[in-house]
Amino acid sequence: MAKRFASTDEPNKQRINDQIRISPVRVIGAEGNQLGVIPTAEAMEIARQAGLDLVEVAPTSDPPVCRIMDFGKYKYQQKKRMSKGHAHQTRTKEIRVRPKTGEHDINVKVNRARGFLEHKDKVVITVMFRGRELAHIEEGHRVLNEIIEQLADVGKLEAPPNKHGRRIVCTMGPK
Repeated sequence: MAKRFASTDEPNKQRINDQIRISPVRVIGAEGNQLGVIPTAEAMEIARQAGLDLVEVAPTSDPPVCRIMDFGKYKYQQKKRMSKGHAHQTRTKEIRVRPKTGEHDINVKVNRARGFLEHKDKVVITVMFRGRELAHIEEGHRVLNEIIEQLADVGKLEAPPNKHGRRIVCTMGPK
């Protein structure tokens, strides 16, 4: 079976300058004005005189449509347009600790939360209580305030610490 796009390996790759083999072509000038249907060699000569490239923009039409433009600039703008569409989707991550969580373990969780905040994600910090720990809620507040203080340089407090049943929860967002 013959390839439909014989001069390129990839079907979505655009042909430029010497890769355009079909003659004649409809040519659009650098300013967007139509130059008409002319032989490919003549169109390439016009593009060379302008210091630009002849780019095939509609290969399936009859005759194929080519445009005189700066191909490098065109590819750069296309790439920039594609990357602009991929905005970061903010996620909510959760860090869970207990009132009796050790100092080193808290530092590990803080570093983890720091990474999330630097990656522009929100972090929910939860202090969970079990059994008799509920009698010492101030210990949970101390742990939570320590974590908030350590993350103050990369995040801002969005929701202050709130008690929900057996948990104290607060939310931090990226600065």
